[in-house]
Amino acid sequence: MSDVVAVENLVQKHQALKSEIAKVIIGQEKVVDQILLSIYTGGHSLLIGVPGLAKTLMVNTIAQTLGLDFKRIQFTPDLMPSDILGSEVLDQNRNFKFIKGPVFGNIILADEINRTPPKTQSALLEAMQEKAVTIAGHQYKLEMPYFVLATQNPIEQEGTYPLPEAQLDRFMFAIELKYPSIDEEVEVVKSTTNDEVVKVNTLFNADEIIAIQHLVRRIPVPDNVIDYAVRLVNKTRPGTESAPEFVNNFVDWGAGPRASQYLVLGAKAHAAVHGKFSPDIEDVRAVATGILRHRILKNYKAEAEDISEEKIISELL
Repeated sequence: MSDVVAVENLVQKHQALKSEIAKVIIGQEKVVDQILLSIYTGGHSLLIGVPGLAKTLMVNTIAQTLGLDFKRIQFTPDLMPSDILGSEVLDQNRNFKFIKGPVFGNIILADEINRTPPKTQSALLEAMQEKAVTIAGHQYKLEMPYFVLATQNPIEQEGTYPLPEAQLDRFMFAIELKYPSIDEEVEVVKSTTNDEVVKVNTLFNADEIIAIQHLVRRIPVPDNVIDYAVRLVNKTRPGTESAPEFVNNFVDWGAGPRASQYLVLGAKAHAAVHGKFSPDIEDVRAVATGILRHRILKNYKAEAEDISEEKIISELL
């Protein structure tokens, strides 16, 4: 099958997938779009939202429609790295046997990831980056495709451990979930207070998702689009030649090279699901906020003047 036909198929399957997810998840279209883009590119996503916005349900529904093995880990202050990765135990013949932890799945929901200490948070790092886990000197490869979708509660900061910048950078998208509109909330209440059980159909399998990831990487990108993405990331770095005045005033640290890579990959996937065979600058702009939001570190002046990361990014765009 040619790549042109593959892109046309992806457009149809993407729309069907969104319709399937919409049976359960009302509204939150942009959020679902960004999660799916990260899956098509092999990236991880961080979902930030107050309790009760159906973050867990959304991830579970997406896993069902994609036909992937789904594991949920509830992060708590007493969670140990071995609770996630697994551990070696002695069997009856007094040989060590490795018992796999919940990190061995296709879609891992790391629920309230900021509730657990850094030692346990960093246990996910190798899995996210290397797609492998090392236990007692043995490396165990994870099954492909592999995604970590982590959730974080922006309120209630007592007893939480903010994710370090190095770990935040591992996430392709940081996606903010907003409250639903009144009409959407009415729909939510109607659909969740009756006796109907909504079933979603599985539209993909693991091999098809891996094929989509390869397809996205094969999509050609014009030099001017790469140049735009790299220059946009450069502008977020205070003290550099290309940094505008307001970045020098309000930003402590800007985005690293991984942001440029993700902008181009995200633009490719965004172009593909909209039936384009090559991304343009508009595709980069469409994914920029989710990719740059958690990579810009504001200073005290920005905090004092109530300037958000989104405002800084929209100024740059």
